[in-house]
Amino acid sequence: MGEPLLEDVGDLLRKAAAEVVVPMFRRLDDADISEKAPGEVVTVADRQAEELISAGLRRLRPGSVVVGEEAVAEDPDLLRHLRGADDVWVVDPIDGTANFAAGRRPFALMVALLTDGLPAASWVYDPLAGTLAAGRAGAGTRLDGTPVRISRSAPEVGALRGTAMTRFLPPKARRTVEAGGERLGELLPGQHCAGREYLDMLTGAQHFVLFWRTLPWDHAPGTLLVREAGGVARRFDGTDYHPADGGRGLLVAASEEIWDEVRVALLGG
Repeated sequence: MGEPLLEDVGDLLRKAAAEVVVPMFRRLDDADISEKAPGEVVTVADRQAEELISAGLRRLRPGSVVVGEEAVAEDPDLLRHLRGADDVWVVDPIDGTANFAAGRRPFALMVALLTDGLPAASWVYDPLAGTLAAGRAGAGTRLDGTPVRISRSAPEVGALRGTAMTRFLPPKARRTVEAGGERLGELLPGQHCAGREYLDMLTGAQHFVLFWRTLPWDHAPGTLLVREAGGVARRFDGTDYHPADGGRGLLVAASEEIWDEVRVALLGG
């Protein structure tokens, strides 16, 4: 896989943001927003952006399969392709739709490429910040074109800063995480945009992030970028995250040491 693909997909995300997403930000009518599941909203911008991105990705890789968030909402059987031998694109046209629909930031556009069932490349673009992260397996991560490595120096546990997305955690686990957060320097409530959380990991704005729900379009892009930048992305039991495994619980950290420390602090070991 050559670097031109990283540039081409990045350009495609910029195009979708400039032509569809950003022009609709804070300009949606009630008719442009609907509920696709209890507590889960979708907008006309999500659907139009996914159509534009999906068409562009198929042109870049003829014969490839697109597994988009909105397409899966209509046809869940598409998820079977995540373990397939084809080139498979995983697309989140607007990550942070609830923010976007409410006229809040952040939100992001995200894509990951799986080849033979393995993460091969990914992209996360925050159009309002103008920040694009892109990377491919074995070749590192770039942030706005510059190679990036997450700092591997580990602060004391009491100085660690990160996010725990507790909204969907079971009540007992939520109480454990919230109580454990007192051992850390700062436990943030989350930005309701996984893409922004991953970007903040890459910039060093936070040392870790904990999720319960692990839908493939939310995490296939960011986990590859963090790993390629030197970080760790694993299930709570220590197994590596894969977008097709369908489990719950994900802890992402800047290093092995930080992953271990945060796991003990927030999950009790």
